[in-house]
Amino acid sequence: MDTVGGRATERALCVLAPNPSPMTLDGTNTWIVAEPDSELAVVIDPGPLDEAHLANVVATAERLGKRVALTLLTHGHPDHAEGAARFAELTRTPVRALDPALRLGDEGLTAGDTVTTGGLELRVLPTPGHTADSLSFQLPADAAVLTGDTVLGRGTTVVAYPDGRLGDYLDSLRRLQALTADGGVDTVLPGHGPVLADARGAVEFYLAHRAHRLAQVETAVESGLRTASEVVAHVYADVDRSLWPAAELSVHAQLDYLREHGLIELP
Repeated sequence: MDTVGGRATERALCVLAPNPSPMTLDGTNTWIVAEPDSELAVVIDPGPLDEAHLANVVATAERLGKRVALTLLTHGHPDHAEGAARFAELTRTPVRALDPALRLGDEGLTAGDTVTTGGLELRVLPTPGHTADSLSFQLPADAAVLTGDTVLGRGTTVVAYPDGRLGDYLDSLRRLQALTADGGVDTVLPGHGPVLADARGAVEFYLAHRAHRLAQVETAVESGLRTASEVVAHVYADVDRSLWPAAELSVHAQLDYLREHGLIELP
């Protein structure tokens, strides 16, 4: 589906934050997730510190007959997490995240955890790579996964070097691929952009794209290019220049990966 915002699955509804940009696409997707017959809801990624948006999330939950009982974060980038502390004040909820610095309350999130609120089941999946603290949340009842910035609804994501690492990111994509291959996940509910109804196709595209870019970077280095900025200008020549700073982060991560695997030699 091409639309952004609104009902996505039986249990998940998106409230779009008003922060569109080349990096955030249409804006941050704040997710309200709840069992249909429950009065309790979980909010994933309250988004930026925007009072109107945060109030809209609370009001949307209330219109659904829900009370927000828990806030979760996919990762700590400001467009996902900056509003979390204020949202916690508005809803009087704890905030759970992998990074202890982002938590409000006694509980964090770790790989293998299952969040159960109001009968809802969300399985915590470690998906580092975009950032070291990136998580995804599997929603088994809807055969869906909420991916934050690990998989976007449009285009591809940045490996935010040095916190993000390409090897970790490829492992995370393979972890998601395994979920789509066994029939457990059909739909991607991303942190930005529209819902992806073909989860398997989306993850396989991401893996193929990364392999293609990695080969391009390796070839660029072999041709004599030495710095990340030189590689970006060559490999990402067809990409909007406003995205080159983000591309440079990914190229740094790719160069590190190629060095670590003995595929290139750079100082």
